Amino acid sequence: MENKAYDQVDAKSMCQAHMYRYVMVQTNDGCCVDGFVEHVDDEHVYLAVPHCPGDWERAFLPYGGYGGGFGYPFYPPRRFYRRAFPLGSLLAISLLPFFL
Repeated sequence: MENKAYDQVDAKSMCQAHMYRYVMVQTNDGCCVDGFVEHVDDEHVYLAVPHCPGDWERAFLPYGGYGGGFGYPFYPPRRFYRRAFPLGSLLAISLLPFFL
């Protein structure tokens, strides 16, 4: 039980060392997600995950999405989504190169 708590503290310090950097996180269940480390607390690490622009084409827009219609303002798609990962489920975190 104590070993798991040590791993969680170690994962927290590792995530804090990579704050605001573009990383890839791998969890115990094999899920790999890339994004920017946005926030770290005692239980979770929060990543800002880039949004895939292809999903915007399939989104439901009222009145076809042209001009927004009456009472429906046009909201552009979000560029990043916030995802939380438990520190206890982190297997690895690696720094990725980010190019503009």
